[in-house]
Amino acid sequence: MQAEVHAKVQDFFAGYPERHYPKGNVIVFADETPENIFFIVSGQVRQYDVSYRGDEVALNILKSPAFFSVGWALNGQPNKYAFKAESDSKLKIAPLKDIKNFLQDNPDVAIDLLSRLYRGIDGLMGRMSQLMVGTARSRIIYEIVIEVERSGSLLGKDTIINISETDLASRTALSRETVSREISKLRADDILEISGGTIKIKDLEALIAKLNPVRTNQELQASI
Repeated sequence: MQAEVHAKVQDFFAGYPERHYPKGNVIVFADETPENIFFIVSGQVRQYDVSYRGDEVALNILKSPAFFSVGWALNGQPNKYAFKAESDSKLKIAPLKDIKNFLQDNPDVAIDLLSRLYRGIDGLMGRMSQLMVGTARSRIIYEIVIEVERSGSLLGKDTIINISETDLASRTALSRETVSREISKLRADDILEISGGTIKIKDLEALIAKLNPVRTNQELQASI
């Protein structure tokens, strides 16, 4: 979010109440359509569905300074998914009609929001591609790379992300056992290390190369 736009959004939400949601607390239940929009002041929010087995399937991870879900305000679109605090989070809450008027009066904010939505859609399309044609390993690597882009931090030459095997299982719709097995293979290749809820990527280029392997001319010609 651009600095000027961010300042406008913060000024707008400053006049509305703030709520604190500890990690794991549900903010919005599935099939519940609130009369408010939520602005993430700090923390992260998981948008998720529940499979027929009762497993959570993460659809999106929202972080500050995002606000959700504009579909309720602009389209009157009913909510189908649940939202919960991925980490301890502080959220501002404003009525739908106020958000709609704010976006109409501030086209630069609306354009910035549209840009962010399209970036999000691009990420979802990549995830959909992995779910349709990717292997278990590529699905896991894709989620790790996405998390690096969103919130990775450097520690010397390594890249650190806060994500657990359970989180990866939820985001990839794979079993925890499958995730653990594939992570073990990446550890054996000396590409990453995992401890609790933290992954240290020791060779990001090698990790990305496994997601997008270079194909030989012979392989390319065979696929034509």
